[in-house]
Amino acid sequence: MTAWFAPKRDREGAFTARLRSHDRVQARDEHGFIVVAVLWIIAALATLASIYAIYVANSATRLGVSSDRLKADALISGALELTAYRLITADQRTRPTPGAFSIRMGRAKVAVEYRSETARIDLNVAPKPLLAGLFSSLGAGSVEALYFADRIIGWRTQGEGAGEADEVTAYRTAGLTHRPRRGPFAHVAELWLVLGLPPHLVERALPHVTVYSGRPDVNVLQASPEVLAALPGMTPERLHTILAQRNRDPYNDQAVTAILGSAQGAGLGDTAKATRVLVQVDFDNGRRANADVIILPVEDGDEPFRVLSWQDDFDALE
Repeated sequence: MTAWFAPKRDREGAFTARLRSHDRVQARDEHGFIVVAVLWIIAALATLASIYAIYVANSATRLGVSSDRLKADALISGALELTAYRLITADQRTRPTPGAFSIRMGRAKVAVEYRSETARIDLNVAPKPLLAGLFSSLGAGSVEALYFADRIIGWRTQGEGAGEADEVTAYRTAGLTHRPRRGPFAHVAELWLVLGLPPHLVERALPHVTVYSGRPDVNVLQASPEVLAALPGMTPERLHTILAQRNRDPYNDQAVTAILGSAQGAGLGDTAKATRVLVQVDFDNGRRANADVIILPVEDGDEPFRVLSWQDDFDALE
């Protein structure tokens, strides 16, 4: 109770002291808040700076990759023109297919291989024995191979032939949502859609078939061993002899004809001009681009060739 009767001066001094103490505490709080806010701002700026640095680095990398993609496109186009020039200027009888060459341009090496499409079996015109022979050479049994050949013919045939099963009904019965084309194969990849073909056989067959030959036979001077083995009447001994003869004299069609004997489905010469060109571009920075292109050389045209099909892995350069 004595505090209430203290002198007026003492009460005012105590009040002033408490007021000053409160101001110091408030000042410290405000100072701490400012420090925390500044630290948050600095952290945010640092984060933004890091994000921007990553963006700049990625942009520079993507610009470099895009540049390689454009260069690869130009180099592949140049390789196709050189291939077409070789084919057009050469004598038809000694036309250099298969062939290969390599060039170096800028900071890249370009390797080229080319071969006539007549070396492959045309899915649209090949007869049943040749189609069945291909699947047999790839590991299918004789009964299965004939069934696969029937399904390919059923896919490409318009209407129903006498005694043939209704392909549309067969696809529906199998529970497939698609139907046979009932017309020519537009692309060899349609083999994946043909009823009953095992995926592993389709994968093996794709490197040996085409839709650009237009011939019911194959060019035995250029065909792969798998395609030669598919010829009806071909024996392992005859196949070995033909391969040896081709290695000794690639353009001696008379010698190959003598070896063929009773083998059917074999053709000589190259009446079809469609050529498959495989191009590989290796950049000095380690990047690589590949293209699989089918061209049709044009002797009397505005362009030296027409592109029938183009596949590449340019997306790998993205």
